[in-house]
Amino acid sequence: MKRLPAPALLLLASFAANAGGSPAAASPERQTPVATIQDLMAALVDPAADALWAAVSSTTTAAGTEEKQPRTDAEWLAVRREALVLIESGNLLLVPGRRVADPGRKTEDADIPGIETPAHIQRAIAADPARFVASVRGLRAAGLAALSAVDARDPVALTAAGGQLDAACEACHLHYWYPHSPRPP
Repeated sequence: MKRLPAPALLLLASFAANAGGSPAAASPERQTPVATIQDLMAALVDPAADALWAAVSSTTTAAGTEEKQPRTDAEWLAVRREALVLIESGNLLLVPGRRVADPGRKTEDADIPGIETPAHIQRAIAADPARFVASVRGLRAAGLAALSAVDARDPVALTAAGGQLDAACEACHLHYWYPHSPRPP
């Protein structure tokens, strides 16, 4: 029997938690988050975003230009799955009570100047939850744009969705993750 990758297991757990009715009808135990925001970023958001950004590219060398894009049904389906992971990750990020990181855990790049601590990020989210929700909606909107592009089999629109995703990620990170980091000129 084939094992599901960790991101698929997290999504299945989320779907199972909400099965059988509306989220409002679910018991509180079903809505208790286990994964942290940092976990969701590492397991779901980052890999899905990387896959979407890598789905369409142009590489120019002395031998010529190589255009990469999904061409087969299987390739389009693989990119579609990544778009769905981004969209549903947005839903998971908005589950009330989700922590930024486990107590005592640092961010993976905590040694870089300007990177905030998880505790600081948690306080920033708590201070302005509407801004965090808007940031997550930006992530979901980019995922929806990617899904639309995939369903239309439009590599140009998929590239545009990748730009929208980059903008959404950077806007959130600039506010929460590294608001005081040195900016390149």
